[in-house]
Amino acid sequence: MRSRTFLKSIAINFVAGSALLTGAAGTFLSEAQAQAPTEISFYYPVAVGGPIAKIIDGFAEGFMKENPGIKVSPIYAGTYQETIVKALTAHKSGTPPVTSVLLSTDMFTLIDEDAVVPFDNFVKTPQDRAWLAGFYPAFMMNSRTGGKTWGIPFQRSTVVMYWNKELFKEAGLDPNKPPASWAELKEMAGKLTKKDASGKTTQYGVQIPSSGFPYWLFQTLTTPNDAILANEAGTQVKFDDPKVVEALQFWVDLGKAGVHPPGVVEWGTTPKDFFEKKAAIIYTTTGNLTNIKANAKFDFGVGMIPGNKRKGSPTGGGNFYIFKKSTPAQQEAAFKFVQWITQPERAAQWSIDTGYVATSAAAYDTSALKKYAADFPPAVVARDQLPVSVAEFSTHDNQRVTKALNDGLQAALTGAKPAGQAMKDAQAEANRILRGYK
Repeated sequence: MRSRTFLKSIAINFVAGSALLTGAAGTFLSEAQAQAPTEISFYYPVAVGGPIAKIIDGFAEGFMKENPGIKVSPIYAGTYQETIVKALTAHKSGTPPVTSVLLSTDMFTLIDEDAVVPFDNFVKTPQDRAWLAGFYPAFMMNSRTGGKTWGIPFQRSTVVMYWNKELFKEAGLDPNKPPASWAELKEMAGKLTKKDASGKTTQYGVQIPSSGFPYWLFQTLTTPNDAILANEAGTQVKFDDPKVVEALQFWVDLGKAGVHPPGVVEWGTTPKDFFEKKAAIIYTTTGNLTNIKANAKFDFGVGMIPGNKRKGSPTGGGNFYIFKKSTPAQQEAAFKFVQWITQPERAAQWSIDTGYVATSAAAYDTSALKKYAADFPPAVVARDQLPVSVAEFSTHDNQRVTKALNDGLQAALTGAKPAGQAMKDAQAEANRILRGYK
């Protein structure tokens, strides 16, 4: 009897001890879970490594130091095109990034895929509202639709013109007076074009890239010709507008005149052609400013895009988005990170380090950017162009509609089709794709 009672007491004590241990383990686990940081996976559109990756890594580390309860994990996802594909694939599989920098023009696509949430969901305090109101209006054209804010400007730009001042002097041109109109551009490009003894062109007067982002560079011609390629709702395009055809014909005619390289001009090699004096004037993003400043072995200028009926350039570049399938805690943490990284001091440093446009007037009021602009005036050209800038071309089903336009542009530039026919065909294809969105 005693042995049975003894065994029973051991069993009771064992169960009680187990309960205590289980309770302690549960408490330990819940405390550990409470202390575990909220993790933000963050897709960023550059290849692994390089100076921009180092800057982004530095921002992530700085944010985590100030916010130990949040872990930011940058993932370098390749080009913009590769990054949107990876982000949407991850979204469809149920494991999207929490936030990502993607093209501002991806807004309609991300909304159509029900992949992102509007930033308005997180804007609660007067400080939040002041922050959201602080971005340049030109950048918000590609960030808002339907009364909601879907993207926050970060890696933003406009297209600007760079010219080699030494080559201007050699051609008998004033190195401090770049072309301000189409007529001046064509005339100066003629004087800046050089040929060798065999008649081969060794230096072109002007070079406008037509690979990579042909539609975007085309807007440096349509905008000055007072043509807008798409409506604000992203449901209709005007590729066959006579003003659009006229702008394309001007581009084609530069090639026919021999002052611009024939056929398709590579986006990626255009800065290199400028460094090597194969082109005296180039059009490219202000995001290349730091690259050109570091690598051009000659005095160069940076100016606004030459006008025709008006002045102007498209804005461009990337916005932050927050993905819908992440948890509410992750979304709040991502909002905090986006607010932090876009503060004036960091936006100013980002502009200095990269050449991209700081996205708020407050950033240009910081002592760092004021000093940099005083020492290097080209740093504010893209900002000064914002009042005459237009939204970057963007529609629903953006990649397919953009491809229709790009194919039309390249057909005209290679001589495969006349400009008018190329734009008529692109319009028909875009109408077919957008039919369901009207």
